[in-house]
Amino acid sequence: MTKPETLDWWADGERLFGTALGRLTDEEFEVPSLLPGWSRQYLLAHVARNADALCNLLTWARTGVETPMYASSEAREAGIAEAAELSPPELRAEVLAATGRLADAVHGLPDEAWTARVRTAQGREVPASEVPWMRCREVFVHAVDLDAGVTFADVADEIQAAMVDDVFRMWDRRDQVPDVVVFAGDREWGTGSVAVSGPLPAVTAWLTGRSPGDGLVADGGIPAVPAWL
Repeated sequence: MTKPETLDWWADGERLFGTALGRLTDEEFEVPSLLPGWSRQYLLAHVARNADALCNLLTWARTGVETPMYASSEAREAGIAEAAELSPPELRAEVLAATGRLADAVHGLPDEAWTARVRTAQGREVPASEVPWMRCREVFVHAVDLDAGVTFADVADEIQAAMVDDVFRMWDRRDQVPDVVVFAGDREWGTGSVAVSGPLPAVTAWLTGRSPGDGLVADGGIPAVPAWL
């Protein structure tokens, strides 16, 4: 197979995340992010370790040797906590270095290895070709979470639509699809009885758990929806 079609989206996501990171002064690293209970420092550590975890999946695809994203949930948390203790200059450099390691792994993967089956941290078996998309949604959403002036309005419509597709697929796998039908321009998701509509960035923020539904309209109020990831 040829390389995944999502590679350009992923590269755009890394650039947008880098833009958000570049806007932060060292003093702003300890400020809360938009994720409850997460400082920007912790979020940046999470993003760095995620890059290395996805490198593990690409190693698995390249070598055929099972290499999970994380050795254990405890190891995952310890790795993030350790990176979060770095000074702001060190953490900034670590985010960029981890991103570079992932880029090397992506661009160094033989074409035939993209069809290799690997397993996500949630236990789902996927082709290696899904790894760039996994990182894509990670960096776009967390670029918003950094609260450094990036919003979903800065994300291309086709990428936002793919994220919403992803949300509904995740819900469907868990048999948790809410009773909604969602409209954003000429796009539509769901087949439920409660109609929710609004601009695509507002829809994306709501369905990914980043907004209670600001900017959306629905008969009877905006319903609560399940977690995405």
